[in-house]
Amino acid sequence: MNPELRYKKADDTDIDFLLDLRMKTMNPHYKTSGLSTDSETTLQRVLYQFEKADIIFLNNQPIGLLKVDRTFTNIEVLQLQIAPGQQGKGLGKKILSDILEEASLAGKTVSLSVLKTNKAQHLYKSLGFKIMGEDEYSYFMETERQ
Repeated sequence: MNPELRYKKADDTDIDFLLDLRMKTMNPHYKTSGLSTDSETTLQRVLYQFEKADIIFLNNQPIGLLKVDRTFTNIEVLQLQIAPGQQGKGLGKKILSDILEEASLAGKTVSLSVLKTNKAQHLYKSLGFKIMGEDEYSYFMETERQ
């Protein structure tokens, strides 16, 4: 499968889509972890580093969110969310593989954090991410610099 994905810088008109996406994709993990899922907290998570947010499109339909912070030595995946109806189709793997290729070409590491209750950690491990640390709720994962 070679999906045609397109990205568009998020703006204020995307907030409702992003709130709905976050409630569907992340709030179940937050709830299981005992973390807040109220609307104000959810909005704050959507707005976190909003200037780095891109809406992911597949066949001209918005299907997800990607927030990435690029520095001189690292690419940090701040948030990656795929709509539940599009999960399990290899889209997250494709997006992360593209980021890993970018990092490899630039000699950078890729880092991210994942809630311990989120099964996406298995995808990350399969792509070469290793757990470098943890706190009560999350694993902090990183790839080796190429």
